[in-house]
Amino acid sequence: MQSDAALADIRASLEDEKSALVERLTEMGYGDSGSLSFDQNFADTSQVTAERGEVEALATSLQDTLADVENALSKLDEGGFGTCESCGQTISIDRLEAKPAARFCIDCASKR
Repeated sequence: MQSDAALADIRASLEDEKSALVERLTEMGYGDSGSLSFDQNFADTSQVTAERGEVEALATSLQDTLADVENALSKLDEGGFGTCESCGQTISIDRLEAKPAARFCIDCASKR
C-alpha cells in the first residue's frame, strides 16, 4: 500500500488535473448539457466543419480523461485506489506518480 504522503501528493495532482480539464472544456464551450455549443453563426464550410470535428474529438478525449481522473478520485475516497482493474495487483507507486489516473498495472497496460 502507498504511504499517506504519496497518496496526498497523488490526490493533489489529480485535483489539479481535474481543474485544468474542466477549465479547458469550459473554454471550448462544453456545457452542462454534455455537449459543445457553437455560435449560431458558425460557418458551414467544409473546412469549418472539419475543424468542428477536430474540436469535438478533442472534447471527447478530454471528457474521457476527466472521467478517468474522477474515477481515480472516487477510488481514493473509497479505498480502492492503486489496484489494477484487470489482475487485481497493486499498481506501483512509480506508475501512479507518473500517471495518477492509471487503472491498470504496467504489465496489464502493456497487454492492452
